[in-house]
Amino acid sequence: MPNSELGRTPSLREPIVKRREREGTTFDTNHALAQAIMRSWKKGSPVDCLVISPKFKLMGRQPVNELLGSSSIPSYLTFLEDSLAGKQPGLDEDTDTTTDWKTLLESGAVAVEGLNVVLTPKNPKQDVLSVLRKPDTDTQDYTVIEIDTTAFKDSGILTIDIWVGDAEVAGSFDLFTGNTIEFVSGNALVSVKDIPTNQREVIKYSFDQGQVFKLGAIASAKGNGKINGFLAKISVEPISGKNEGN
Repeated sequence: MPNSELGRTPSLREPIVKRREREGTTFDTNHALAQAIMRSWKKGSPVDCLVISPKFKLMGRQPVNELLGSSSIPSYLTFLEDSLAGKQPGLDEDTDTTTDWKTLLESGAVAVEGLNVVLTPKNPKQDVLSVLRKPDTDTQDYTVIEIDTTAFKDSGILTIDIWVGDAEVAGSFDLFTGNTIEFVSGNALVSVKDIPTNQREVIKYSFDQGQVFKLGAIASAKGNGKINGFLAKISVEPISGKNEGN
């Protein structure tokens, strides 16, 4: 897959969007496989051959430009064999060590607006991939995810398992009621602060009856204008058995 399809080449982003609109096709960049591909790009390579495990771990990388010539077929076979043998070919070469979250945000691959999660007894889990950012000024700039749990008529536990991305920016997260307008940490139901790069924290909140919540995410960096990504695994577990099967 060309890296340009995932927004890597700025000059091609708009033509690719227009082509997809013309053809009526979409591409889910939030899928775990797409995310694994974006994490595995080699710097400066237009197309990479990647071997990725069933758990979306990179096992080997071979830039297509380095497979030119009559020896490309046996070289590619060796690459595949070394990857499956756990030798990790190509992974010690010059590569992007962090995901370019700003590029993904600007390309539309990762959104920060219109993030709505609806959980029901039949579908009690959903994952959200987005970005958190520190604004260029001292004002708050939350990425807000609306979480609708109203389908749960009785008590339950809302769990938000948060993983912060690989950029050098920590993240802070606040859970608010659904009618919150002023997003400041002092108004939060519960908060987790300063989750470091590549680290995980869990928010748990018990409710008596399903309602709408809002999760606010913001970069807790010292410098302004910083961006990092985060993955939030959001779920509800009923406390009573009355919600089950509805």
